[in-house]
Amino acid sequence: MEPRIDLMANALGAEIAKRIYHVALAIRQSPLPQSLQDLVMLRASQINGCGFCVDYHTKDATAAGESAPRLHLVAAWREATVFTEAERAALALTEEGTRIADAHHGVSDETWARVREHYDDDQIVALVSVIAMINANNRLNVIVRNAGGSYEPDMFAGLAG
Repeated sequence: MEPRIDLMANALGAEIAKRIYHVALAIRQSPLPQSLQDLVMLRASQINGCGFCVDYHTKDATAAGESAPRLHLVAAWREATVFTEAERAALALTEEGTRIADAHHGVSDETWARVREHYDDDQIVALVSVIAMINANNRLNVIVRNAGGSYEPDMFAGLAG
């Protein structure tokens, strides 16, 4: 599968990518644990069928020390014993926030209450933001057909400048 367009080869595409990367850096530097950010980004990417982002976030999580069983089970987190209650709350929020079109009521009050039990305001801002940003990234990559398999950890670090 060939990409429809190389966004990085286009001046506007590269500028947008740089700005998206800077938002990602702000979220990464938040008090929300990086391991949770990786799980959330992986789960949203699985739901959205974004091969590029599944590849990206699986490899980044692995490089950061995440275990293979947890990565393999994130798609079936409700039926797995390897996630904490706090992670379960975040994964539920990720699914409801990603499947807005499938659930016309959006995020349930029950899920929101579970998130509030485990995270402070700064962590919630980061969690909501990482969910929104990964959904935007998934859509960019799916629309232009960026396939999974070629990502290398930190390959976008040059965008930080």
